[in-house]
Amino acid sequence: MKQELIARPQYLHKLIDFQNTGFIKVLTGVRRAGKSFILLLYRNYLLKQGVNANQIIYLSFEDFENIELHEATALYAFLKKKIIKNSKMYILLDEVQFVSNWQQVVNSLRLNPLLDITITGSNSNLLSGELATLLSGRYVEIRVFPLSFRELLDFKHIDNPTEQIIEQLYQEYVKYGGFPAVVLAKEELKQTILSGIYNTIIVNDIGYKNGLREPGLVMLVSKYLADTVGQLVNPNKIVNTLRSARFSISYNAVQNYLSYFEEAYLFYKANRYDIKGRKILSAQGKYYIVDTGLRPHAIGEKINDRGSILENIVYIELLRRGYRVQIGKLGGKEIDFIASKINDKKYIQVTYQLPENSNREVDNLLQIPNNYQKMIITSRYEEQAMVAGIPIVNIRDWLLQDNFSKEN
Repeated sequence: MKQELIARPQYLHKLIDFQNTGFIKVLTGVRRAGKSFILLLYRNYLLKQGVNANQIIYLSFEDFENIELHEATALYAFLKKKIIKNSKMYILLDEVQFVSNWQQVVNSLRLNPLLDITITGSNSNLLSGELATLLSGRYVEIRVFPLSFRELLDFKHIDNPTEQIIEQLYQEYVKYGGFPAVVLAKEELKQTILSGIYNTIIVNDIGYKNGLREPGLVMLVSKYLADTVGQLVNPNKIVNTLRSARFSISYNAVQNYLSYFEEAYLFYKANRYDIKGRKILSAQGKYYIVDTGLRPHAIGEKINDRGSILENIVYIELLRRGYRVQIGKLGGKEIDFIASKINDKKYIQVTYQLPENSNREVDNLLQIPNNYQKMIITSRYEEQAMVAGIPIVNIRDWLLQDNFSKEN
């Protein structure tokens, strides 16, 4: 049965904003996040706007039917035949990284001002090296994440949920995350799908792509990162931990694995920032997994670390809303997140619940010497909505705030 194309307007609107501008639109993000469906949404939008079907060339390079186009010369020849001379054309290339030397094809196509080009890919290397050199800033990246909590409600066609339904769906979101295929699947299939996504990322997107002969070590480092979400991490600590468990691994190997995780969008690194010294501290950082549904599959056991899961959800949501996110250092104190973009900065503390006999979370924020917005996000509903002028916001309310358009 054909799967329904459910709207993801925040991504579609970005594609529309750059339509016919000369910029190549590049959808990136972890596999199965929905990039291919967003590309199809864009195609449907074009058709509804009156674009003739023969003016749209859509190719999925994961489809075996297109395997003969995985070589640059063959792809270029195919497209040249399909392009209608002196006509506006829309080129949609899905998972283009399967094509050898695809950068040269796209660079050549962009020279034609009548072509509107959109591509997708599941590795951050898509935007490095040769592509960046060839395109010289003529592309725009649109990072695609698994569903937000608000999107999850949209996918389930829930318009006016009760508090009970919100709580039920939030617990589902915490447990299974937001991969579209998982959200739409039956309960008994969710873990199987998540396991398949995680293993494919580890084996194909990281192991096979980088020629790694010991995927078991990759999984161990992944397990370490998933198990230490919300904690400061450095490669030396990982090496020492694995060596103490009698695994032979080098510092350089760990550094490589960490970069591979980021390239595949499995983990995101948040650097530390010295607020008083106004500088990035590169020695350590924190790693957050792209989707909480994958975390149990990385760790390999049941987990109940509610605080770190909450922190992970907030971090990914901030990225989804377009913020650059850092970990704040203020003397000997820590600010969970500094979220910033043009004309907007927020300082955020994340805690499962406010401690009964301590104002630590509030005091840390009050010591920041500026007037930018400060807030505390909790998982429990607190009696007070504000402490010392700092708002206390429940995670469910924050995730459902109708402010996406304002924050992107």
